[in-house]
Formats: sequence, C-alpha cells, structure tokens
Amino acid sequence: MQVVRSIAERVMQNVELVILGKEQELRMTMVALLCEGHLLIEDVPGVGKTMLARAISRSIGSTYRRIQFTPDMLPSDVTGVSVFNQKTLEFEFRPGPLMAQIVLADEINRATPKTQSALLEAMEERQMTVDGRTYEMERPFLVLATQNPIEYEGTFPLPEAQVDRFMMRIRLGYPLKRQEIDILNQQARRHPIETLAQVVSVEELMTAQEAVKEIYVDDAIKEYIVDLVTVTRDHPDVYLGASPRGSLALFRAARAWAAISGRDFVLPDDVKLLAEPTLAHRLIVSPSARIKNVDTRNVIEDALTHTPVPGSRVRPR
Repeated sequence: MQVVRSIAERVMQNVELVILGKEQELRMTMVALLCEGHLLIEDVPGVGKTMLARAISRSIGSTYRRIQFTPDMLPSDVTGVSVFNQKTLEFEFRPGPLMAQIVLADEINRATPKTQSALLEAMEERQMTVDGRTYEMERPFLVLATQNPIEYEGTFPLPEAQVDRFMMRIRLGYPLKRQEIDILNQQARRHPIETLAQVVSVEELMTAQEAVKEIYVDDAIKEYIVDLVTVTRDHPDVYLGASPRGSLALFRAARAWAAISGRDFVLPDDVKLLAEPTLAHRLIVSPSARIKNVDTRNVIEDALTHTPVPGSRVRPR
C-alpha cells in the first residue's frame, strides 16, 4: 500500500500549492478519485471549488472539461449531438463536454432536472447513450460538481437519483487568517494554477485504483457499515434513509482512506470518519424534524453514537 500512499501524497502536495490549508478536504477528494467515485462540493462562491478540479486534472495529466450549468441548457449540450454530414451523407457524433476524464459540473443545481438527468448513465455505468449508440467513458472518470447552498433563486433541487450517484459531499469552507494572507502573497503576480505541473500519470493512478480494491475489510467492519446505514433508514427523523449504494460508497471510501494512510486493512475509525461525507447527502429529513432544526449531519452523528463499534478480531490467513 506504500505505492498508493506515495501516489496520493504526490497529488495532494501538488494540489496544496493551489488550495491552501485544506488537507482533510484534499484527502477526501483523493479518496473519491481512487474509488472512481464522484464528488459534490457544496459551498459558498470563491472558496476554490473550481480551482480544486483544475488542480487535480493538471496533477494527473487527464483531460478536463468544464460545464457551466444554466436553466436553458439542454441534455444534448452535456452529452453531445449527432450532426448530419452532407458530404458523407451520414450522421456524425459531436461529443459534448461530458466526454472527458475529469468533468467540472459548475453550479449543477442551476440546470433543470431534465438536463441533470443527462449525467445519470455516465456517472453510474461509465457510458452514455446518444441516438441509440452507446459510448464508453474514458477512465479514470470523475464528475466533480459544485453548488451554492445559500442562493436558491433560479436553482432546482437535485433529484434523489442524481444526489445518490455522488460518492461524497464535502465543504471547503473559508481559510484561516494566516492562510488567506498566504493566498494574497501567492497570487500577487499570477495564479499558481498556471505553473502547476503533472506529478502522476493516468496509468499510475489507475494502478493505484486497482490496488485499493485489495484492501482487507473484516466481516465485523462490513456489518458495522450496514448497521450504520440501517439506522438511517429506521431513524424517526428521517423520511428517506441511505440506499445500498450508500453502503458501497462507505465501504469503498474506507478502503481508499486506509490505503492513503499506508494500511492494508480498514479500521472502525475509518468508517466513522467517512460516514458523514458519504451518507449525509443521501438522507431526506422529515418535515417535522426540519421544524426542530434537525439536519442530516445530526442524524449521522446520532447513528454513530448508538451503533456499537466492532471489537478487534484476528485476521484470517
């Protein structure tokens, strides 16, 4: 697992040249990348959401496309369209911005649910179908979406099917005073993203992704994950609990976190740390709970408090 840890640290250290003081959030982003999962960044404007996507793309040398979602956008603006060529008398496919390895879906909640649904097949099955033809997405494939949780005018809530396809939801937050001063000094003449170099190849990243799948997860840990998810489904303040896709997301994220930490096995602490970013966005709180100012993070905290943590067991050989 030292290979995975080395690759992850190289990428994170490189991205930290652009995104200052967000070590935990960068580790979460790296977890999603190693698991071939998708990431939803929900935060106020100007905290570096777009720069994070660009820095990740430059660090691994992948193709990168940005989609600025607007209310008048059509699904074909995302996936692409077939155009009739008058010379060849055949239809030719013109790929949309979704055909890239890292796709930034900027302000995704400004598009209508119809347009957002254009991402569903690509995010889950790593392929998209246009005019009856299916096109495979190039690996690695990561959708990094952003949305502003404060501004609701001119926005549409993400459909449950869309939200559930995001492996994790994170927030960057404001930098500390010292970090913000460093940002001012760093960008006095030019932005560091302009000189950011590639530190890992796509092939190295894909090797690390395969290595993460070999991380050992004890049966007691698997049972702990399922118990946590089950609590969210039976919780009195929850209208809709986490899906089995949520269990898989927590399972895979815990393996990647262990690999980044240099371990070849998952600990209960890994699961506890990742429960909120992998499960909270999948829950829908009941109307009566909203009146009491209960949100999904409170539900996850409650689930972690009341779910017994598995004890140690000897690893079978």
